[in-house]
Amino acid sequence: MGYIWHPPREVVEQSNVKKFMDRMGFSSYKELVERSTSDIKWFWGNLPEWLGVEWFKEPREVVDLSRGPEWAKWYRGGLLNAAYNVVDRLVKMGLGDREAFTWVGEDGSERRVTYRQLLDEVSRFSAYLAEVGVGEGDVVAIYAPMLPESIAAMLGAIRIGAIASPIFSGFAPPAVAERLVQSEPKVLVTADGYPRRGRLVRLKESADEAIELARRAGAPEPRVLVIERMKRGDTPWREGRDERWSDALKGKARSDPGPAELDPEHPALLLFTSGTTGKPKGAVISHAGTLLQPSKEHYFNLDIHPGWEEPGDRLWWITDIGWMMGPWQVVGSQFLGASHLIVEGLPTYPHPGRAWELIEKYRVTHFGFAATAARLLKRDASHLIDEYDLSSLRAFGNTGEPIDPDTWMWVMRDLGKERRPLINLSGGTEIFGCFLLPSPVVPLKPSTLWGPGLGMDVDVFDDEGRPVRGVPGYLVAKKPAPSMTRGLWRDPERYIKTYWSRFPGVWYHGDYALIDEDGFWYILGRADDVIKVAGKRIGSLELEGILTSHPAVAEAACVGAPHELKGEVIICFAIPKPNASTEGLEDELRRMVEERLGKAFRPERVFIVDDLPRTRSGKITRRVIRDLARGIEPRELSVLENPEAVEKIKKLLETIK
Repeated sequence: MGYIWHPPREVVEQSNVKKFMDRMGFSSYKELVERSTSDIKWFWGNLPEWLGVEWFKEPREVVDLSRGPEWAKWYRGGLLNAAYNVVDRLVKMGLGDREAFTWVGEDGSERRVTYRQLLDEVSRFSAYLAEVGVGEGDVVAIYAPMLPESIAAMLGAIRIGAIASPIFSGFAPPAVAERLVQSEPKVLVTADGYPRRGRLVRLKESADEAIELARRAGAPEPRVLVIERMKRGDTPWREGRDERWSDALKGKARSDPGPAELDPEHPALLLFTSGTTGKPKGAVISHAGTLLQPSKEHYFNLDIHPGWEEPGDRLWWITDIGWMMGPWQVVGSQFLGASHLIVEGLPTYPHPGRAWELIEKYRVTHFGFAATAARLLKRDASHLIDEYDLSSLRAFGNTGEPIDPDTWMWVMRDLGKERRPLINLSGGTEIFGCFLLPSPVVPLKPSTLWGPGLGMDVDVFDDEGRPVRGVPGYLVAKKPAPSMTRGLWRDPERYIKTYWSRFPGVWYHGDYALIDEDGFWYILGRADDVIKVAGKRIGSLELEGILTSHPAVAEAACVGAPHELKGEVIICFAIPKPNASTEGLEDELRRMVEERLGKAFRPERVFIVDDLPRTRSGKITRRVIRDLARGIEPRELSVLENPEAVEKIKKLLETIK
């Protein structure tokens, strides 16, 4: 059976979930999960009351499945506002002077923000939006790093019934433009810049370029609100369109329209996620889903202790507001009246022990990351652990990519001293949370996710849609949940095709999963061609579309290859057009991807090849290339028309190992 970690008695007894189970009469966490997944109306119907959600109007029906699970409607007849529940409600409860979050700059500067201060900023931004004509259903894009103003912008938009659409601040202008073309925001919030490893990232220039690219593609030009993070004197400016955040919000406190009373199904977030079918998918997360999924997971699984009677726990997840985990951290911790830490820059800059220094100074109780960040800390900061007081830590978290057993053991033994659980999460942007994750009361094996989340009726299917155990299969959800995307943004057909067509009536998530002989669940990677570089997802077709836009390239294939630090790196293969010059083409294509998507997505290598493995119908078999890149012997080579191409690819890949 190998190594199994068992939670210490004090961890179990002091946990939120143990106290809940005792109150409800459950003898084990497994029993609670089974009840929650077998009877989703019981679980999701009672969850708002268990957590303390404040309704403007109580719902009359938990879920309406009359149009099938694909179009489930939750909490019919109710009125709700997610932003109200994570800001206004806390002030109303008398917690206005409690700290909502602390922002720490790369240079060590800090801003501590109470719930009352946050409500003031959120209210003034809500008033600004109403004044410039932003209303219910309009999109507000946020192309900025994790700043206090970014959080206020997200919550202020949600509060008046607009839709907040955070965009990763590391994306290059073309990637941002594509998201602006799809979402057509009325307002774009950005920053004049931010520091990265001591160098200035000129974000306003990138925002301007993205807006221009989107305009050329037919998108309307948004108003631009600029957060003056760097207080630059040379920030480019467009009079009549651009406005400083501080100027725009000045004097707006008295004109706050207040929180909108909304259908729980009303969209709160528009989160774009890369896929394998071309353009990014726009996941539409409802107010009910935005509020309930993170809050449930923070309370029952991360074991964030609420701040109702005394200051609660403090969560720090290494993330960006433009990735799902940014909004997830904000909503989950603040709903519970706890606190969270938002940190600018890298956890190992300007010195390797920065992460440990921050944990010690701010008494962080919960520390979350993608496996890449953990590998970075293991490599560069492991020798410094004992120089800092990390006794405040109660749990760790990992998501964004599978964590290898060696790194899992390092977190548990070196960081956690085998006294703290690693809550390994797996879900996705499309469900604004997790399908699989443990709680602090269950035993764990290296790299495991333990099993289903509460209320998430998941399984592992084979190709015929039959449940399998002991062998890999496809992760599916057999019942809906409130946080599942409400279709895809302006593309209902793609929504059905992507998630509900492989196994009719069952959500196909696209992850390759395994349930072992002891019942522990694992994610083995994506079943499709999504590549995860340091926890950041990019669709292979998005990369290949850039390569094939070069006049010398006929076809391309991009895959992820294992990397000790980043988890995966991008490897691309390009077939040149007849008679095209290939001199310097490899480096040119790498630069081209970087310019379009950002440095994070620059391919590790681009190989120029005369052919790629393909079927008799001419289709390139990316699965074979992906297997070769991962060191796996490809299967079913008999379907290939040109098996000799496999040996050529194998030899090229050996040059980078």
